[in-house]
Amino acid sequence: MEIKQYLNIIKKRLWLIMLIVVVITAATAAYAFMTNAPKYTATAKLVVNSTPKSSDGSTGNQLDLGTINSNIQLIKTYQEIIKTPAIMNKVVQDHPELGLNATQLINMVSVSSVNETQVMSLTVTDGSYERAAKTVNAIAKVFQSEVPQIMNLDNIIVLDQADPAAGGVPIGNSPILFVLIALILSVVIGIAVAFLLEYMDDSIKTEEDIRDVLGLPVLGVIAKMTEDDMTAKEHVPAKPLVGGGERANHT
Repeated sequence: MEIKQYLNIIKKRLWLIMLIVVVITAATAAYAFMTNAPKYTATAKLVVNSTPKSSDGSTGNQLDLGTINSNIQLIKTYQEIIKTPAIMNKVVQDHPELGLNATQLINMVSVSSVNETQVMSLTVTDGSYERAAKTVNAIAKVFQSEVPQIMNLDNIIVLDQADPAAGGVPIGNSPILFVLIALILSVVIGIAVAFLLEYMDDSIKTEEDIRDVLGLPVLGVIAKMTEDDMTAKEHVPAKPLVGGGERANHT
């Protein structure tokens, strides 16, 4: 099949391709703009340091590799402790202004270690950056105060808090990106459907179809004529023979 034939197929079923494009793109746009509400993240950082301090505030023991590795392993335990009702119920009790329950807090917060260091990162995702910042700060403070009772270790330092007044940049994919992807995919789907329908169409329409199906050359073609064509033929006057009038005069 030549390129010209491909183009003819697309042209013949252009209305179908356009219909598929409009339906898919419009449906995707409606879904994307209705469900893709902006989300914001706020982060607080904690430092885990299990080295005891003397009464004057200086460290009693020098940090070594074993101590650092022990602190890093301890972070894995803290990651699990933070996302428990024991901590989140305390956050709900101390900060009722957040308007959240323990289950909501657990689903909103994520905990990770920063590149295998003694720094632990708390991140809260919410539809409001201000509430996300207040929530992550509240969780960090409550966790710092509850760890000595749970682990019998006072080794959590709040390194950095989120600023509720700083504002934030929405995260997540833009609805426009979804619409563009849907537009491209719908064009591909429309063209594929057009070629599929053409492939499944077994009717004979052209001389080439006859030659391909029967394997015989086409000797002649009967043109399709309408009633208007037949009427026009009847009203065409017959042309006189050349010289016919002169022969009639000489006889």
